[in-house]
Amino acid sequence: MPIINRISDYYNEMKEWRQHIHSNPELGFECHETAAFVVERLREFGIEEIHQGIAKTGVVAIINGSKPGKTIGLRADMDALPLQEIHDHEYKSKNPGKMHACGHDGHTTMLLGAARYLAETRNFSGRVALIFQPAEEGGGGGEVMVKEGIIDTFSIDQIYGIHNAPGIPLGVFVTNPGPSMAAADEFEIEITGQGGHGAAPEETVDPIVTCLQVAQSIQTISSRNLSALDPVVISITQIHTGTTHNIIPGTAYINGTVRTLTKASQEVVVDRLQKICEGHAVAFNGEVRLDYQYGYPSTVNHLKETEFAVEVAKSISGSENVDGNALPIMAAEDFSYMLEKCPGSYLHVGQGDGPPVHNPEYNFNDDLSPIGASFYVGLVEKAQPLD
Repeated sequence: MPIINRISDYYNEMKEWRQHIHSNPELGFECHETAAFVVERLREFGIEEIHQGIAKTGVVAIINGSKPGKTIGLRADMDALPLQEIHDHEYKSKNPGKMHACGHDGHTTMLLGAARYLAETRNFSGRVALIFQPAEEGGGGGEVMVKEGIIDTFSIDQIYGIHNAPGIPLGVFVTNPGPSMAAADEFEIEITGQGGHGAAPEETVDPIVTCLQVAQSIQTISSRNLSALDPVVISITQIHTGTTHNIIPGTAYINGTVRTLTKASQEVVVDRLQKICEGHAVAFNGEVRLDYQYGYPSTVNHLKETEFAVEVAKSISGSENVDGNALPIMAAEDFSYMLEKCPGSYLHVGQGDGPPVHNPEYNFNDDLSPIGASFYVGLVEKAQPLD
């Protein structure tokens, strides 16, 4: 695998960086120590233009190439998850209830490795914008950074990001043009009836009966309103009601998630959820209120930039280890906001066997760091060559 030799020389240092970040996880927008560590490394590399405090703790650093040209953006996320780590390795999380269970410690390390090499060599034209983002895990830090103007302020012409993928062989890249990851929305349904004695249901408006019918009907949205070839996931994840065996409660609650790849499918789901709630309210003589909360939009890769990124990945891992037409996945990613504003692409790269992300046994594979850093460098040098 043709990893850049100079980046291979950084391996031990990159491992130390990654394990330091892993030991000191921070959540959401509160990535103060992580951002300070990143800035300290960037200054050691001789990078002078460093912008801090974007989206509270985000960092954007600029590396100038050897001659004028365009600007390419490279993004890594920095935040951890509210999860208790169960591994007992020497760099285990020092912060109880916080853990780098999605590999953002590795993503940050890969971008730092690329930054060091690019600052040393300057073998490209134009500029590189290194984007270290907080709050990917539900906070929407990518959206905040876009709203605070990073694309326009730094004149970013194209932008790229990568994510580690457990269960895929080390160094194998997968992506696709178009919708690559799903929009992630949430819905809450509050059902109000009239409680009473379990021995006299005719004197009540039973919210449990309504709740069961609503939940069953939700399962028909995808199967009876959308094509079987249209990936849509609707999962009910919470139902709460009742207090004891002989009381019919007055209320019931349903909560769940919706994952769609297109706005058209999303609109169908929202419409059907609303009509199901309205119809069952009439049918069962109660009140059924829907609260639909839009989350991250679908991550939509741009065709030209994805084809380019695939070619760069092939130069790192070999053609046989790159799938540029992989199936989308139904997880979500707030890099989607950056792709709405700027052409670019998002790829997954395998880190070998092991527990999945968002698992208390997960751990980033340090052998992936030089691969990811080499890929980032390849994007820059091929997109903005000196010749």
